[in-house]
Amino acid sequence: MTIPRGWRTWLRPGMHVKRWAALFLLGTVLTGLAIAMGLVYSYRYVPFPGPVSGVVQALTLQFLPRELRFVIVFSVGIGFMVYGFYRFSRGLIMPVLAHSKADKQLVQIVAEHRFGRRHPEVNVVALGGGTGLATLLRGLKQHELAITAIVTVADDGGSTGKIRSAYDIPAPGDIRNCLVALADDESLVSRLFQYRFNHAGSELDGHSFGNLFITALTKVTGSFERAVIESASVLNIRGRVLPSTLANVRLDAELTNGTSIEGESNIQYKQAPILRMRLSPDDPAAYLPAVTAILNADLIVLGPGSLYTSIVPNLLVPDILRAVRASSAPRVYVMNVATQTGETDHFTALDHLEIIDKQLGSGKLDAVLINSNTASAAAIGPNLTIDPVLPDTLNHLDPRIRVIARDMVSAQNPLRHDPEKLASALLELTNGGWFHTAPGSEAQRLGNLVSAPRRDLTAAGISWE
Repeated sequence: MTIPRGWRTWLRPGMHVKRWAALFLLGTVLTGLAIAMGLVYSYRYVPFPGPVSGVVQALTLQFLPRELRFVIVFSVGIGFMVYGFYRFSRGLIMPVLAHSKADKQLVQIVAEHRFGRRHPEVNVVALGGGTGLATLLRGLKQHELAITAIVTVADDGGSTGKIRSAYDIPAPGDIRNCLVALADDESLVSRLFQYRFNHAGSELDGHSFGNLFITALTKVTGSFERAVIESASVLNIRGRVLPSTLANVRLDAELTNGTSIEGESNIQYKQAPILRMRLSPDDPAAYLPAVTAILNADLIVLGPGSLYTSIVPNLLVPDILRAVRASSAPRVYVMNVATQTGETDHFTALDHLEIIDKQLGSGKLDAVLINSNTASAAAIGPNLTIDPVLPDTLNHLDPRIRVIARDMVSAQNPLRHDPEKLASALLELTNGGWFHTAPGSEAQRLGNLVSAPRRDLTAAGISWE
């Protein structure tokens, strides 16, 4: 017989629950025994008046056989205990749980209090930005993983753009989205962070409360880094959200017609294909915790998200790129479900992959995870100027890059990834489920995550002062 996991945790030595529960039960039994002894003594030796004696005999069920009396009293006692404990837990314990970890059982909270939080075996680092990375994080946080999101800070549109021009700080928008995605439960505080003021003509029109909060914390603490850390604490996130750089960078694009576009928000209006992307300044210092996280990763995930404006900008930070290249962890690119208007118009899966492979360097990408459900193609109406991204163009890809095709679209919106499907597909890799090959092969290396050796900054060719 298999004991449920929750019960096994209760039985774990050192929980400091069983011994006190047993002591409480022993005390209850002794108290009940003492009361029973007192009642027996009173019944046998205390002379009750005639009318009272009849009442006592009725209350003690003397008109029933002794065995039946025992069964009735025992059953009533057990019933009272169970119902009383149920009402006690509903009245006292449940409110405590509701204001603690909404997705955790009492046994998990007690175990963490006694032994500390269990450290997950697999460190997953995801690089990107925008809604794509947030979708991935919502799926990953449902599993026992150490999650680190490394987020681009080059956005300059909307609320973020106004804040950056006014306060000269890195972009808070994508950071905010990822913080909320990793929040322990997306409750009132999470919804507050995502609230956007929409009163036309107001100075706050278009601003997100979360962006304003992070900006205010930056000014109060004097550090964008500290503001992100404190915001993560407020939201009680499951994992870490780190900017790729603390520099106030601008994302520019060079086009094939020789012209250039300055600013991420303007890239969608390009009049020619993109030749290459660059940051200004072009050599920003990487955020050291982000570099360290990459070097200690067991799995590195690129995407999903906007190819040129969410994924590539992280790789334009020189030491971030060096760390990704130097890491011994498998590097997996999660392909978007569909192209993005103004950025990857008419791109095939192979076109997306060539951009990533060119940016990382030949031979650095290990696997591609791509949606295989054609519902995404069927969902594209005639009024949409996008195309599905399906694996058909990857049939003759270099065999060094493993192509994994899975159904990963949301049932509600087939043009978006489903967080749980996406996370489950990546967890197959952490468990070695993508590869069934001979020992010592490259594919087996991808499936053997936890034993991946760590790299330090010096070994990765990264200097830090």
